[in-house]
Amino acid sequence: MLFSQQILHLFLLAIPIACVSWTVTREEIFREPREFCVKKSKRSNSLFTRKFFYLFTCEYCFSHYVSLAFLFMTEFQLLYYDWRGYLISMFSLVWLANVYMSLFGFIRVGLKKEKMDADIEELKLKSERAKITKEEKS
Repeated sequence: MLFSQQILHLFLLAIPIACVSWTVTREEIFREPREFCVKKSKRSNSLFTRKFFYLFTCEYCFSHYVSLAFLFMTEFQLLYYDWRGYLISMFSLVWLANVYMSLFGFIRVGLKKEKMDADIEELKLKSERAKITKEEKS
């Protein structure tokens, strides 16, 4: 595979890795299992158990395991065609997937802020309309 094709594969494979990692560790659909994992990661007596359950609450940690799964499924190698290619591709995928998740989080926060600002502005307008209507009736 040409280097340019490897880079294209790298950028494309990081997208579903980021998507799976973000969804499992952040989205509402997995809230209950995630809360269970948070409890186990904080209250378990065993170090191994605490670390195992923590993995499902941290998108960075979880992205390593998702990347590993994708490497097994796709057999993607970067730069070298042996174990070194798998190692380089794994950490490259993790890094790029986390860049994607950071960008997504940044954009999402911006959108939430804009929505909150719009909601506040709407409440102010409703308050002003109610005040004007009240004054007209008086």
